[in-house]
Formats: sequence, structure tokens, C-alpha cells
Amino acid sequence: MSAASVEQPHDDRPLIAEANRLRDRNPGYRVEIIGGQILVSPSADGPHGDVLTELMLPFLSAGLQGTDTRVIQAFGLWLPTGAEDHAIPDLAVVDADYRDHYIENGCYDPAVFRLVLEVTSSNYQTDLRTKVSAYAEAKVPVYVIVDRKHQRLHVLTDPAADGYANHQVHAPGQMVALPDSIGAKVSLDVTALLEAGKH
Repeated sequence: MSAASVEQPHDDRPLIAEANRLRDRNPGYRVEIIGGQILVSPSADGPHGDVLTELMLPFLSAGLQGTDTRVIQAFGLWLPTGAEDHAIPDLAVVDADYRDHYIENGCYDPAVFRLVLEVTSSNYQTDLRTKVSAYAEAKVPVYVIVDRKHQRLHVLTDPAADGYANHQVHAPGQMVALPDSIGAKVSLDVTALLEAGKH
């Protein structure tokens, strides 16, 4: 793992300064920079939060909130896709020593991330396209997408230069075992997650 970086001033980083202004003016909105573009997502709705609660249960039951790993919502990931790029996945499984790998602007080194997870909202194309390449370039080993629009669960593994080499799509009625590389055996009930996310 790489050493922690010293936080840099934002005066000479115009995108970060603007993203922080937008964040301050719009409490509850998620402001990210991916591919040199600022992305602003509205506050999540109740079903979105319900899916996250439903997801926390198997991760916590598997012991991932322990001495080796932590399960954290809305956790900043510094991206290698641009000088100011960073994302805020809905949920992440990270190494327990993540605090030693702070980079800047509330974000951490991608090396501490074992899994990132997004629950789609109105901007679902960002999760299904833009973030696929960004998370793969950051070498996040596992990317899970709860696709509420299309009623599917995506599990992407094996990050490569242009995305993930392995992309499995799961339908309601399936139980999905996540890779053991996240630190424990975790299975997700696709039906339960998609039902929780319905309006």
C-alpha cells in the first residue's frame, strides 16, 4: 500500500474548489469529479437508503466490520483518472487501516478498497458506464451495482485497462456469492435488494 499523501491546498485546483462550493451550497447532494467533469447527484430517496440498509446486513453478519476490514457508506475514493478526480461510492468494504491512507478532500487511496457498491438513482448511467471505467482504472477489485431501473444486480471483477474483465448480471430469484477477496463469504439476495429499492 502506498504512503499517505499530504493534503494539498485547493486554491490551484479549480475543479475541487468548485466541487466544494457546490457541496456547501447543496447539502445532501453528492458531488464527484470523474474524468475531469463535476457530477452532482441529488439526495437519495427512501428506497435507495432501504437498499443500503438491506445490504449492510450480510456484510456485517459476515464479520466485515472488524479488525481487518470496515464497511462504510459514502466513503471517498481518490481516482487515478485525473488530477482532481474522486468518487463517493454508496458503500465500500475497505482495509481497517484506511485512516493511514488519506489523500485529500475526504478521499482515500484506492489501494485500501476491496469492494465498491452503487445503488442506481435517476443518474443510473453514471453508475453503469462512467464509474465502471473509473473504478477499474483505480483497480478496485470488486464493483457491485444494484440496478433499480433495470431490476438487475451487476457484479464486476478483474479490473482491466478499459473496464472489468468479468461482468456478471443477476436477475431476481438468484443468490449471488461475492468473491472471497473482500475478506469474508457474503451472499446477496437479488430479490430482497430489488424489492427494497422499489418506489
